[in-house]
Formats: sequence, C-alpha cells, structure tokens
Amino acid sequence: MAERYDVAVAGAGPAGAQCARDLANRGRDVVVLETESEDGFPRQSNKSTAGTFASTMGGFGVPDEVVMNYTTDVVLESPNRHYVDRQPGAVLEFADFKRWLVRDGREKGAEYRFDARVNSPITEGEGSNERAVGVRYDGDEEVYADVVVDATGPAAPLARKLGVCELQREHQAIGVEWEMEGVDVDHPDYADLTDAMMLRLDHHLAPGGYSWMFHTGGDRAKVGICYIQNESHERYGDEGMRIDDYLERWEAEDPRLADAERIDGEQHRGSAHVQMPDGLSTGGFMAVGDTVPTIDPLWGEGIYKCMESGRAAAVTADRCLMGDDTSATATSVYDDLWHTRVAPNIRTRLTMTRLLYLAGNERYDRLMADLDRLGDGTLSAANGGSVRALARLLHLDDVSLLTRFAREHLLGSQPG
Repeated sequence: MAERYDVAVAGAGPAGAQCARDLANRGRDVVVLETESEDGFPRQSNKSTAGTFASTMGGFGVPDEVVMNYTTDVVLESPNRHYVDRQPGAVLEFADFKRWLVRDGREKGAEYRFDARVNSPITEGEGSNERAVGVRYDGDEEVYADVVVDATGPAAPLARKLGVCELQREHQAIGVEWEMEGVDVDHPDYADLTDAMMLRLDHHLAPGGYSWMFHTGGDRAKVGICYIQNESHERYGDEGMRIDDYLERWEAEDPRLADAERIDGEQHRGSAHVQMPDGLSTGGFMAVGDTVPTIDPLWGEGIYKCMESGRAAAVTADRCLMGDDTSATATSVYDDLWHTRVAPNIRTRLTMTRLLYLAGNERYDRLMADLDRLGDGTLSAANGGSVRALARLLHLDDVSLLTRFAREHLLGSQPG
C-alpha cells in the first residue's frame, strides 16, 4: 500500500522546513524528504551568511539560542566613504537555525526523512490537466501526496521536470565566506562595525557584486564576497582571478583584517540565482525558496524571503486541501501571494541590481555622499522601490550609465 500524505516537501532548508512547520501546526499530515543525513545536518547545505532582520525574528518566532549576535546597524561602504543606517537585525548560527526549524516542525507533527534524495515527481493526467501526486526518491522509493512542494534550491529536480522553473547559469551568483577572529571591528579609519552588518560596494574586491563583514561578537566576524559572473564582472574583474583570490586580496589589504585568522571548519560556499522566476506552481505543485529563486536580488537577504515563500505555500496548500482542489488554478493562489507578500516589486529590484553593479567605484562614493546628505528614510524608500527616492539619487551624468544599461539589458533582449 503506497504511503499517502497531505503534503510532501522536498528539502529541509528555511523555505521547506517553514512550510512543513506551518502545515503541521494546521494539523496537516506532512513529510519532508531531505538529501543529507541527519547526523551532522546541515553539513553540506550550511551556506548562508545568516544575516536577517527583526521581521524574521518576530514573524517566525526564531529563538535567541540560534543567534550569534544581535545587530543595531547596517553599514554601507564604498572605496572611500560609508553610510550608517540604523536598522536592528541578527546574525544567526545557520546550522543551529536549520536544526531548530526541523526540531520545532517535528514537535508540531511533521515527519522528516533524511538520506532521502528526491529524483522526480509522480504525476497524473495529461496536458493542462497534469498534476503532481507524489515524489520518487532514492531511486524507486515513492510517497504520494495531494500537494508537492519543491524546496531543494537551485537543483530543483521536481520543478525542472514539471517545467515550472528554468534557472539560468548567466544569472547565478557565487559566494564564499569565512568566519574569522582577530578582526578589528572599530578601526579608526573606518565606520564602527560593532554590532553591525556591513556591505561594501567595491569592484576591486568584488567585481560585479559586493563584500561583507557581519559582526558576530567580540573580535569575530563573518567575512565574505559574492558576485555574478556577467558583463559587470568581466568589465571590472582581473583576468585569472577566482573568488577566493579576491577574498585573499581583501584580507591582505584591509587593516581591519591585518591580525585576523580564519576559524577552522567555518568556511561557507554557496550560490543563488538572481532572475525573474519562470513559474511558481502547477497542478498539485509549488516551488519555494531558492528553487524559484526567492533571494532578494539587491542585497542578497534570503532567510526571510525563503521563509515567507514557505509560509505562502503552506497557506495555499491548506486552502487547496480544504476545498479538495489541487488544480493549477487552485495552486496559482501561491503565485499571487509570492508577488504581493514574498517579493513585491521584483522587476524594479532586479533593474536596480543591474544598474548598481554596472556603476563604477567613483559612483559608489557619490552614492554614499548622497545618502548622507539626504538623511534617514531615503535608503529605506529606495530599497522599497520608491521612484521618488530613486530619482533623488540620480544625477545628470548618470545618463551614460542608463544608456549603457538600456543597450545591454533592454535593447539586447529584443527579438531579432
């Protein structure tokens, strides 16, 4: 007799685990299939910088026990200037955070199966009536469910085979981070990074991307770099340099890192895609988290976005189950929730991201000066997609930048 559940979730990351947690809390019978073994989880998927904000902590009941350090500021740096934005947040111990999500979900009634590598969806029907009705894993093992959720990240074995998403290599961001000790977080030549998350725009260190230092307490910090290997990276990067080389350059040149040492075993590597989603759902199926992708394109914040997508999928699945309707029309409620609650203004933010990384280092210095001049509220408004706030940050000599953007991203996308 085949095993049956209300919902089967592939992947135990923040999106999948939150989806299962919410569904179990609603009394639904849910199983989570996770590729990694439970012993040492998450050994292979411990890849996040784990910086997040108060909305995550309060909205999802994240406990203090998984927090490395509560922060009070976000600092933006350019090569020669900086701007301090008063914004509370938290740097999480990501492995502890993921284990807490699993533990809490289990306490609420979710079933977890580790060492369960998902292979493909099980479907019924044809054409527009096709819908997912289960999952194959570990070769020929099967579970059946009324609703299937893919939370496997960029691998997306279910979403790809169902034609829901197509992640494109040219939009893949790569990153590397080390946890370090001996960091001078209050160096006299820089902004005070005590209890702060710092993001630096500097093509010398991260061509076509950004670098960061997140204070984790005492003289420790998470120090990392990420970028997309696109035309901005090619324009500003140095031939033959790998991402590790750029991080080593930063360590060698930044006086805050002069006495810093990498902590053994605390290196994190990861990737995420920065693009519009091709799709989000189909009959009996939804894709969440980095499968979609869901990461914020501008600053890379992913935990809150992923958990919100998991919550939106749980709400949709519960609604479908109540109405005994898992058709593509019924699951498309998730699409609406994703665009209104999870990633509103996604097209605007993608445009902002591409423009930002096309700009040169001198323009980054000017941006910091503008933020200082315009005062509190401008960054938050611009970050939220306010056209008025964005206009206040533009100058006449940005015309050449806008022209280049139009040529490379708009005209180049036209047919013919």
